[in-house]
Amino acid sequence: MTLYKEAFDYAMQEIRTEYKNKNEEDHFILWFNLQYVEDTIDTITISVKSQFLNMRMKQMGVFDTVQNKICKITGQNITLNVIIDETETPKEAKKAESKEEKVQIQEKDDKSSQKEEKSSSNSSKKGKHPLLQEEFTFDTFVPGENSDFAYKASLAVAKNPGKSYNPILLYGGSGLGKTHLMEAIGNYIWQNSTEKLKICYLSAETFINEFTSSISSKSPKAFKDKYRNLDVLLLDDIHFLSGKEATQEELFYTFNALHEKNAQMVFTCDRPIKEIKNMANRLVSRLSNGLCIDLQPPNYETRYAILQRKVEQKGINLSSEIIEYIAKNIETNVRELESALSNIIGYMDLTGQTPSIDDAKRLLKDLLSSNSVENISIDIIQKVIAENYQISVSDLKSKKRDKKFVIPRQIAIYIARTITEISYTELGIEFGGKDHSTIMHAYEKVEEQIKIDPSLNSKIEIFIREIKEYKK
Repeated sequence: MTLYKEAFDYAMQEIRTEYKNKNEEDHFILWFNLQYVEDTIDTITISVKSQFLNMRMKQMGVFDTVQNKICKITGQNITLNVIIDETETPKEAKKAESKEEKVQIQEKDDKSSQKEEKSSSNSSKKGKHPLLQEEFTFDTFVPGENSDFAYKASLAVAKNPGKSYNPILLYGGSGLGKTHLMEAIGNYIWQNSTEKLKICYLSAETFINEFTSSISSKSPKAFKDKYRNLDVLLLDDIHFLSGKEATQEELFYTFNALHEKNAQMVFTCDRPIKEIKNMANRLVSRLSNGLCIDLQPPNYETRYAILQRKVEQKGINLSSEIIEYIAKNIETNVRELESALSNIIGYMDLTGQTPSIDDAKRLLKDLLSSNSVENISIDIIQKVIAENYQISVSDLKSKKRDKKFVIPRQIAIYIARTITEISYTELGIEFGGKDHSTIMHAYEKVEEQIKIDPSLNSKIEIFIREIKEYKK
């Protein structure tokens, strides 16, 4: 049937026009590569060229955009049904798929042999844990100077759950591998335990919602039984518990119950636990008593190694020049690296061509510009620092000499001078008309303090990450 073929074509044309008006037609061509197949009274079936594209388009909201546009045009509640049509898959992808099939067959044939002892492998005896992403293993994590300690500690925890480092807290900015390591611990324990262990991975937001729901439904016992009888608790992004007093209290008692039975606990957050505002002291004390590890952004060598590993896993042929270009220009986190690589792979998937370095620069133009420090204004720096120290921006710019204003002011000046090209004189103007010598003194004061107190440097790195991600 072709009830909605014209509506589909018209919707695609309108979306393309919208992207063209924003000077983003390249984005439309790359990611809205959909083919109409057929329809019914309330569905439209469309095809995409690979599972990879299906996944990326879903993540980027392409299907939702098209569906909403069609519903608006037709006035009907239409559902998109997506199928994979790989008849035009590029040679490289076909080779990769063929290689993957051979590996899977080999793994099945080798089940009887005991050669493979890489316990974190995805193809293990128990199959996938329902709450964990099977690609998050120690094998797929690329440790570097920024994460080697976290990697080794996490592996030690996975090999001896409840005994080595309990609890373990991984903290750092987004996209640095905290969740990867946390789920790798869960996957390793799940695949290697001879017992049937209760392993639970969830976000702090889910924990809050479930706890709130248990109160409103008058079923707190069910909630307590669920979490206090676990063998492994993996709780992600606990900074979202800030200000949630009742939930913090429940986690405190859950922590005590699990610790008493030697259940392994792993937590992640975006900063040192003691710097999270509005957290109960006794909960902070419990979480601080374990091993707390800071993950920093990867250096160039690690970024290059991560990209190289990803390229090998995908089975694609990408020049070292392009890999080097991405590694040099994206310094923030692993997630941004993967996003850049996904754009390149999407281009290869859609066109069947290997991109040149000029193609790569064009494809990554928007992504790289959003990561540039050129987009960071003094206003953003001042807002982030003021929010963290719970003062106003006008306090930062003022001449107030109280310690609670002087320290954040000096840190804001230090960061501004470090990550921007603004001169001392210009910074003086931005900070309330101060003399350039005053600004220089503030910068040098923080620089000296960092030499005495290394923890201050970690705190400043966290502020810089927040500033760079402020608009995201």
